[in-house]
Amino acid sequence: MRIPLWTLGIVLATTTPGIGHAQTAPVLFDGAGLKLMAADAKRYPLFAAEVERTRKSVDKAMRAGIQVPVPKDPGGGFTHEQHKRNYTALYGAGLLYRITGDKAYADFARAMLLEYAKLYPTLGPHPAAANEAAGRLFWQSLNDSVWLVYGIQGYDAIRDTLSAADRETIDTNMFRKMAEFLSVGNAKTFNLIHNHATWAAAGVGMTGYVLHDPELVARALKGTDKSGKAGFLAQVDQLFSPDGYYTEGPYYQRYAIQPFVVFADAIQANQPELKIWERHGGVLPKAIRTTIQLTYDGYFFPLNDAMPDKSLKTDELYQAVAIGYAATRDPSFLSIAKWQGRTVLTPAGLAVARDLAAGKAQPFAYTSQLFRDGPNGDEGGLAVMRSGTGDDAQVLVAKNSAMGMGHGHFDKLNWIFYNAGTAIVTDYGAARFLNIESKDGGRYLKENESWAKQTVAHNTLVVNETSNFGGKWKIGQDLAPKQLYFSGEGALKASTAEMAGAWPGVTFRRTLVQLDWGKSGPIVLDLLRATGAAPAIYDLPLHYAGQITDVGFPLQSNAAARPVLGKANGYQHIWVDATGTPTADTATLTWINGGTFYTYRMLPPAGTTMILGESGANDPRFNLRREPLLIQRVQGVKDATFVSLLEPHGAYDPAAETTVASVSQIRSLHHVRAADSDVIAIEPLKGPVVTIAVADDVTAGKPHTATIDGRTVRWTGHIARIEAGSK
Repeated sequence: MRIPLWTLGIVLATTTPGIGHAQTAPVLFDGAGLKLMAADAKRYPLFAAEVERTRKSVDKAMRAGIQVPVPKDPGGGFTHEQHKRNYTALYGAGLLYRITGDKAYADFARAMLLEYAKLYPTLGPHPAAANEAAGRLFWQSLNDSVWLVYGIQGYDAIRDTLSAADRETIDTNMFRKMAEFLSVGNAKTFNLIHNHATWAAAGVGMTGYVLHDPELVARALKGTDKSGKAGFLAQVDQLFSPDGYYTEGPYYQRYAIQPFVVFADAIQANQPELKIWERHGGVLPKAIRTTIQLTYDGYFFPLNDAMPDKSLKTDELYQAVAIGYAATRDPSFLSIAKWQGRTVLTPAGLAVARDLAAGKAQPFAYTSQLFRDGPNGDEGGLAVMRSGTGDDAQVLVAKNSAMGMGHGHFDKLNWIFYNAGTAIVTDYGAARFLNIESKDGGRYLKENESWAKQTVAHNTLVVNETSNFGGKWKIGQDLAPKQLYFSGEGALKASTAEMAGAWPGVTFRRTLVQLDWGKSGPIVLDLLRATGAAPAIYDLPLHYAGQITDVGFPLQSNAAARPVLGKANGYQHIWVDATGTPTADTATLTWINGGTFYTYRMLPPAGTTMILGESGANDPRFNLRREPLLIQRVQGVKDATFVSLLEPHGAYDPAAETTVASVSQIRSLHHVRAADSDVIAIEPLKGPVVTIAVADDVTAGKPHTATIDGRTVRWTGHIARIEAGSK
């Protein structure tokens, strides 16, 4: 029989009990690790700083007094934010108690939880619930799940300090009731394969471990019916590809990674026989690395529903990096922790701080890589092409992934581009002001549906002013692009993908190339070929960041009145500033961003009209950002080929008032469609012509021949770079 250590006046637990034992010592944190945290809290700078940061936050909450208000507000409102502050304070107080031994922290957590135990049984659906499953403490049940994930960890850390009566009250009236509500009481959400269900499963499962309730654990792992068709294990198997790519996209990968790794850590501690870190080919450690890979200069690629200001400096990634390091001892995680400047108050966080102080960190290598989508890796993917291994090297991203469920956007074969520390070819992300009460309570705005998700809001083909799949994501969920080719090595990195079924009778294929181009850095070549069964309007938008410095063709400007481009599917939100009809020699647009110039050079189909516009029309509540775009439009054709090239060049120094190479350093761009290939010749102002040959066939090693500008070019494989004079 084990005597609870709190009855002996001993602060730190020394064991991790298994399921089903009447124990009160912590089960979510390693006992030996907790002892080390207490002993070494001040020894390692990163951990010591985290202790002090948390102490200040929790002490402030203690001085303010316990406030557990009756829920009434949506995101950003007082009650919403107070319950968030409470779970953060509860989590912090519990861990500070284990580290410092100061009973005041345990007493604060106890008093708060007793207040929750009084309130929670009286609550029904949240009064501010909208279109999501209603929570009790918050407007949506997802936030209740987040509360439980944090709250149960804080409770686990102080549970052995409580009297039997207080422990029973809190167990029964707060945590058990909350776990029951989030699982059987909200079974429709709990049994989804979705990030909302992941948070719920993590909270319910960890509650099961802490309360020594095998039923809650089984429910969390295998769904409410315990068949295994739902639950955490199914989510691990189905939400990640074999490369660790999360189907909803980078932003939600960031959000979902925390419950995945925190619960996995608890599973490993309590049920090591499940070998959770090895499941699905070791996908969870891969997922942590992939989450980091899907960033530029620390900020996540804002694909699908995403906020562009989210970076690796978030609670989710502090946890993921620490737990990932503890599970793998991969020294590159330490360099990420150093960049973050933060860790977590857990044994895993202590290990990070200790080994970082010991100089064990190795650089995290950012790579050019295809991140396949789908549980079997056969639903397209995200093709990332980088000019170097640093986190701020030039990046070209081809979004050839699956729909991504309800948070996905209608943007098949979209692309974005980063250079010189900033986004140059952009993705709007989501129309949302997170936790700003005046903006629909911080929820997704109606403009998220009418603009941000629509195809025209992205850098990809639009047919007849309509969006992919008629704007119905459930149709898109069954139709993914085919990733036909990817190469992330050498001076020519490339991705080719094809999409059929986004519109009836239309198939389009896109090749994106990152091509080394001397001192100015790589250029981007874009070849998009659409084939249709009937004449159509084909639009190809480019959303860019910067100020126009030059337009190569005459414009008809709408100076007196700004017309709106269309009536629906996102077109109702586009102001038309100017239009023009270029020739093959004049189709250029140049802009400046920071100290670099960018020229977008096009070979549009015959008869193409250029539309220069800006987002923000029909937006009476000013919910949309005003951002520029260019649309290449061709009408009344079945088939169309768009060839475009994006060239960074020159430099502008405002301090020195100097400008270098503000005009394009490329003289011309030529394209020939051969019998089974496309050949593109790029002629610089200085130096030899460079030819890029792209075969329809993606078979490696297959020989091809074509003629352009009187020259015969020969190559093998899908794509090749050929210098003038070579064969």
